[in-house]
Amino acid sequence: MCIFCKIVNKEIPSNVILENKEFLAFHDINPKAPVHILVIPKLHIDSFNEVTGQTMKNMTGFIHDVTKELKIEKSGYRVITNVGEDGAQEVKHLHFHIVGGAKLAWSHLSDADPKGKF
Repeated sequence: MCIFCKIVNKEIPSNVILENKEFLAFHDINPKAPVHILVIPKLHIDSFNEVTGQTMKNMTGFIHDVTKELKIEKSGYRVITNVGEDGAQEVKHLHFHIVGGAKLAWSHLSDADPKGKF
């Protein structure tokens, strides 16, 4: 069982922001911004590659609710998901990072030379 499934099952504590029957939002333990929340489906889905359109539809509304709860819906935020090894996915359970609470920089993503990729 993955760490996020254990959080869903309340086997590991988390600082919950919002929860409903399908999704859970909680503080990231290694925040990269003043606001850094993880949003996960309660049902285990490995990554964005496996998610259904219906789950994404429902998750979109939940993410909107989370940003309103955090009062960042107007000031702005970023929603990020990582997929696979090259995408830096550390936990193999679909999750979205909501980061905000400050003017966010767009740092260098890779040291790889993009020439020849396009």
